[in-house]
Amino acid sequence: MILDAVTSVPLTTEVPHAAPHERARVIQTAAALKAAAVSGTLALPPGPWGLAVVIPDLLAVWRIQAKMVADIAGAFGQSATLSQEHLVYCLFRHAAAQIVRDLTARVGERLVFQRATLRVLQTIAERLGVKVSQRAIAKSAARWLPLVGSIGVAGYAYYDTAQVAATATELFADNLQFMRSDAASGKA
Repeated sequence: MILDAVTSVPLTTEVPHAAPHERARVIQTAAALKAAAVSGTLALPPGPWGLAVVIPDLLAVWRIQAKMVADIAGAFGQSATLSQEHLVYCLFRHAAAQIVRDLTARVGERLVFQRATLRVLQTIAERLGVKVSQRAIAKSAARWLPLVGSIGVAGYAYYDTAQVAATATELFADNLQFMRSDAASGKA
């Protein structure tokens, strides 16, 4: 299910921006508000009805976040190099730092963002499943108190999306700096 949420890299209409950090902030705010609205709305049904929408809620938020990552990559002029591995890294880094460390160890000396094998991605997805289950349990507990739970779930979706945006911004800013330093050293 996790891999299904990020199997394809979303298309973006974002073009390289003169001030990519500022543009990334605007993209982040819009996506975080959208994720909060979706999660808050889906958290309104009480009891068992609320539990039935936990997985669709997570999937919807991940799709919003994946689109946000693609847009941030575009703002930094890196949409052409955005990969499924970038998405997984950005979406789950802050929630599952141990899994990312495991990916780094498995890939070894290669860069994390080279094409990982499907088997490695499946192993990571399985481990992420534990973290996702924990997140789903926390969300489902909040669904028993409809209004308070809805506000809490919306707040968490906003926070979570902001964390994903921070990871994406850091990643693409570092890549941009690396590309610029490579270009400068190549001219010397």
